[in-house]
Amino acid sequence: MGSAVGPDAIAGGIAGPGAGGVVSRSRLFERLAAPARVIVVSAPAGSGKTVLVRSWIGQAGLADCAAWVAAGRGERDPQQFWLSALAALRQTAAGSALVRELTAAPDLDGWMITERLLTDLAPLDDRVWLVVDDVHELGPDALRQLELLIMRAPPGLRFVLAARHDVRLGLHRLRLEGGLAEIREPDLRFTVAEAGELLAAAGVDLPEVASLVERTEGWAAGLRLAALWLAGQPDPGRLAAEFSGTERTVAEYLLAEVLDRQPEPVRRLLLRTSILERVNGGLAGLLTGDSGGERVLQDLEAANAFVVALDGGRSWFRYHHLFADLLQLQLRRTEPDQVAVLHQAAARWFAGHGYPVEAVRHAQAAHDWDLAGRLLADRWPGLYLDGQAAVIHELLAGFPAERLVADAELAAVAAGDEAASGSLEAAGRYLGLSERGSALVPEGRQGQAQLLVGMVRLLLARQRGDRPAVAEQAQRLQAMAEAPEAVRPGLGEELRALALISLGSTELWAARFEEAERYLEQGIALARRIGRPYLEFTGLAYAAAIAFYRSFALALERGRQAAELAERHGWADEPAAGTAYVMVGAVLAWQGQPAEADPWVQRAERTIRVEADPAAGIGVQYLRGTLELARGRDADALAAFQAADRMAALLAAPDLLVHGNRSFLVLALARLGEIERAEQAIAGMDAQERERGELRMALAGLRLAQDDPHSAIAALAPVLDGSAPLVWPGWHAQPLLLEAIARDALGDEGAAASALERALDVAEPDGVLTAFLLHPAPGLLQRQSRQRTAHPALIADILSLLAGRRSAPPPAGPRPPLEPLSDSEIRVLRYLPTNLTAPEIAAELYVSPNTVKTHTRHLYAKLGTHGRAEAVARARALGLLAPSAHRGQAARAG
Repeated sequence: MGSAVGPDAIAGGIAGPGAGGVVSRSRLFERLAAPARVIVVSAPAGSGKTVLVRSWIGQAGLADCAAWVAAGRGERDPQQFWLSALAALRQTAAGSALVRELTAAPDLDGWMITERLLTDLAPLDDRVWLVVDDVHELGPDALRQLELLIMRAPPGLRFVLAARHDVRLGLHRLRLEGGLAEIREPDLRFTVAEAGELLAAAGVDLPEVASLVERTEGWAAGLRLAALWLAGQPDPGRLAAEFSGTERTVAEYLLAEVLDRQPEPVRRLLLRTSILERVNGGLAGLLTGDSGGERVLQDLEAANAFVVALDGGRSWFRYHHLFADLLQLQLRRTEPDQVAVLHQAAARWFAGHGYPVEAVRHAQAAHDWDLAGRLLADRWPGLYLDGQAAVIHELLAGFPAERLVADAELAAVAAGDEAASGSLEAAGRYLGLSERGSALVPEGRQGQAQLLVGMVRLLLARQRGDRPAVAEQAQRLQAMAEAPEAVRPGLGEELRALALISLGSTELWAARFEEAERYLEQGIALARRIGRPYLEFTGLAYAAAIAFYRSFALALERGRQAAELAERHGWADEPAAGTAYVMVGAVLAWQGQPAEADPWVQRAERTIRVEADPAAGIGVQYLRGTLELARGRDADALAAFQAADRMAALLAAPDLLVHGNRSFLVLALARLGEIERAEQAIAGMDAQERERGELRMALAGLRLAQDDPHSAIAALAPVLDGSAPLVWPGWHAQPLLLEAIARDALGDEGAAASALERALDVAEPDGVLTAFLLHPAPGLLQRQSRQRTAHPALIADILSLLAGRRSAPPPAGPRPPLEPLSDSEIRVLRYLPTNLTAPEIAAELYVSPNTVKTHTRHLYAKLGTHGRAEAVARARALGLLAPSAHRGQAARAG
């Protein structure tokens, strides 16, 4: 078996367009050309060590200068090795004249040959490389003799040593002196580009190479075997996703070159611990019943036996993906009745040592659903408070659907998961199941079940902006967590922080800023004190939103602080991060910096899921519309304002952004000449909303568009006298600017100048320039700059922005996607116009339904849409999909 798939046959057969028929690896050739006396190439079997060195010799034109000697398997005869080395050196141009011929003799040992070789090479002037392949196969005497040769060799003699693992050669002195260069397994891993070159040379057209490189970890032999397996296949993309260590040729290779070389206790350890994603000495001992597991793992890692250390202390390890596949297959073949037992033991070990996620996964693998359910229910509050929503979703997907329905605690966790993804109706159904099934929960776990339900109800109320419900659930939850029978001591403080931040967020969107700020400051401080960075980050995002209504500088600081915290902890795609992005983008947009604002807005559009956080969804669309309106792209602005207005239906009560958004929606209609629709929009509002300051400004703008300055001034009067106040101070420049435009239209230049100067007074401190882009009045501003004004620099900045907007070419067609679509996303996109469900699309594409859902979510974000039909329409407008048959027929009929 081993001879059929030896390392040279596999890794050495990597055909490609590079020099010598080998994939060109110039980045490694440069390392081999280093001016070091010794170059060590150390990596596991099949990593491409031999072919790399051979191809470098050919590419560098060193064939006449390189002596190649390969140590045979288990090489223990120093005489034979050194005679081979001597013969190889005689084949070089320089060595042929210096190295004397020598034949085997009983009294000839390696030490004598080494001394003679040093004597012969002493006058060497030219450069000669001695390449020793498989140096790890040499016995201790030959290694000591090689070390002597390296230490005493003339400067012209260089060494390239290829080995599967490090050997004792005393090279640390050379390392300190800079005379040693090393190429190790991570360096030899194929990049995506190199793997693509390899596959193309084998005639394999693989749409996505990266996933195969990830699966094989760039292992040369694995990629070569994959290329051989995929060559000639009609659908290599689907087969590549199935490639694993259980594929016959891979399994044969790993068995012959790695597993079969290990003693029986080591093989047993490898097989029994292969069920683990990571292993340490304690786990190895538990699953094998033997001691010394850590030492065995360390030795395997040092020997490059496809065992990888995960920490600096070399206490945790994992197996190469393909090697793990093989080990698990062998375990199922040799000890099938032990697999579930091993998973159960691992689940209890991980649970007892504070690793809940791994504990649940192993309990699921053992099909011990009761244990898995208890573990997840116990740990869900902590996982949620750590920002692990994606992990929770993945764990829930590992349960049979009937378990989620039958288990009251799991049903509550499922409700929280549905709420996090924005499926509020499904969340309600699971909550109902949980409450109805609570009577079946064991008495000792009743408190835990009620706690789960309480947390989910709080989160649902927060998502809907339901202030009374948030207050009620927050109070109830804190009392529950602080009760003597609470499941986890100290949970009360964590839930108190969650309750405070939830209260703060709902008070914020209700424009009760003082209350919101008080709750959030307390919640953030408590989260910091108890070490809950996710809660701190969430609170900071909402605090940035409050700051926006107080100080641009503070809003920028808090928004960027929250964004940095999200990046540091891997929460950059969390909805709360989207709120922070909106705030930073809003400040930059209102300061007249659209180019700087746009990347933040795009990040928010990619991150925020409207169903999960409608208030944030309204915020990002409102900001997008404001940005487009300031740029003069009125149609795009109107689309964004309309999208935000539709989202308002998801809230329990209108929040502070809804009225501002409707004001700008009316303004966009007026600027597009849609006067009748603008009138209808205002008429459709209730009397109380029409009297708000934001809507009175919109009415004034509409009247100005109708050339009715008298009515505009009348509409503005309650705003200007304070009886219809504006929520956001940054808006205060707008009614003054509108008054100035109206007064100027009536020919009252003095009143116009006075109103404009007051508008500039208000705009100057925070640099609120966008108000002057929303209601452009360049003539007024130019006249003001020629008069006595306290703001000449500000006027110059505004006029410069207006001039830049006029000179910018109009946008051609719809805006492109926020970022390019991947090949996988395009494949999913092509199925969206059909009636296929996500599972049916998954079956067509040979991927999981979760993968289709992920790609669909990314599509919506990149296209700036919120549903399937909207995404299809936008994709057709962008030319990513062909026009529908109905549209095509209509065009032909026209």
